[in-house]
Amino acid sequence: MDLSVVIPVLNEQDSVGPLIEQIQACLPEGLACEIICIDDGSTDGTPAELFRLADRYPVVRVRRHARHAGQSAAILTGALAAQAPWIATLDGDGQNDPSDIVRLWRRRRVPGAPDGPSLIVGWRRQRRDRWGKRLASRIANAVRSRVLRDHTPDAGCGLKLFCRATFLSLPRFDHMHRFLPGLFQHAGAEVVSVAVNHRPRLLGKSKYGVYDRLWVGIVDLFGVWWLQRRTLPSGVAAADEEDAD
Repeated sequence: MDLSVVIPVLNEQDSVGPLIEQIQACLPEGLACEIICIDDGSTDGTPAELFRLADRYPVVRVRRHARHAGQSAAILTGALAAQAPWIATLDGDGQNDPSDIVRLWRRRRVPGAPDGPSLIVGWRRQRRDRWGKRLASRIANAVRSRVLRDHTPDAGCGLKLFCRATFLSLPRFDHMHRFLPGLFQHAGAEVVSVAVNHRPRLLGKSKYGVYDRLWVGIVDLFGVWWLQRRTLPSGVAAADEEDAD
C-alpha cells in the first residue's frame, strides 16, 4: 500500500459519493491506494451511503465514531487504521479538489532520499467561501503564523499529505489538525506548502461558523505555543544519550 486517503465525514450524504468517485478517477494507475472514510457521528444518511460505497468499491473502508468527536479525532482514527506510510487528508464536503492529491504526492520525501518534506500542506490561494469565512481564516492564519512561526500560509486547509509515522508520534489533542505544520516542525520534520484548487460548496451545509472557527482556533493556538516551549524538540533526547555514552 502506497497511500491512504483519509476523509473525515459529518452529515455529507450527498457529497461523499461524488467525492469518492473523483478520487478514484484522478489517482494515477499503479499507485496502491485505500480510501478510509470516518463517519464522525452523522445524524443523516451518511453512514448508509458510506457502507454502500464500501460495498461498491473495494478500496473504500469505513470507520465510525459512536458520537461526534471532531475533525482531529476523525483524522487520528483514520491514521491508526491506515495501512500505507503516507496519508492524504481532505474534507468530505467536496471543496478540496482530489486531483491536487497527485500534486502533493510528487513533493513528498522520496524513499531513500536523505531530505524532503514529511508534511505537504495545501494552500488555497483563491478561497471559494463567503467573505466572512475568508476573513476569519485570514486573521487566524496571520496570528498563528506570527506566534508559531511555522511559515505556512494556510494551515487550516483540509488537503494535506504527511508521513504516518511522524504524525502518530505527535502529541494528540482536539483541533490539532489546524496546527500540524508547527507540530511537524517541532518534531524536526520539513514542511512545505503547495498551491491547490478550492471549489465552492455545491451540496450540504458548512459545519463551522465564522466566530467559533476564529476564537476557538486562537485559544488553541496559545496552547500549542505553550506545548512547543514545554516539550523537548526532536533529537535532544538522542543527543543526550550519545553524550552519556
